[in-house]
Formats: sequence, C-alpha cells, structure tokens
Amino acid sequence: MVTLTEAAATRIKEILDSDAQAAGKALRLYVQGGGCAGFQYSFAFDDKQEDDTVVAHDGFDIVIDPMSSVYLMGVGIDYTEDLNGAGFKFTNPNSSGSCGCGKSFAV
Repeated sequence: MVTLTEAAATRIKEILDSDAQAAGKALRLYVQGGGCAGFQYSFAFDDKQEDDTVVAHDGFDIVIDPMSSVYLMGVGIDYTEDLNGAGFKFTNPNSSGSCGCGKSFAV
C-alpha cells in the first residue's frame, strides 16, 4: 500500500528515537482537506485504531484510516535534504495534480 525509501524510513526512525511522546506509537499517515491543490498529506504519531490499515516497516508501523486509504493506495514517500530545505516528498499515483511544493494534491 505505502512504500518508503531508505532515506524516509531512516528519518522516521530518527524522529521516533528523539521524541519521547512518540514512544510506542505508530506513524499515522492521513489526508485532510486543504493546501493549494485541495488535499494535503499529514503525519502524526498516534495509537492504532481497530479499523486502521497497518503497514509494517523495520522498527515502526504506519497506520492509515479507511477514508485516507482511498487516496493513499500506492503512495511512495521519500525524504530529501538539499539547498531548498529538507522534507518528505510524496509520489501518489492517485493524484491528478499537485502543487509546486509537493505537499498537497488533487484527485
């Protein structure tokens, strides 16, 4: 359902290791309305819910609620650091377009 590059997985593990409030929680990936293209990607450390889709990775789980899973099927996540800054980049085969920053998308 969701694929991570090695760089994205490494960065998520670094965040988990450095944030005491994230201990024992899963990484929730979800979609919410907003952004310049209509929908935006969001992350939060959260407890698993009964109806979540769980994607296991080495050392952590990603959880996705049923509504968001429709928009996130097949999404790829990378983490990059360059002169423009650092951040997660999403490749979503379900989007019909995205904004210039890559943090929001349209369907």
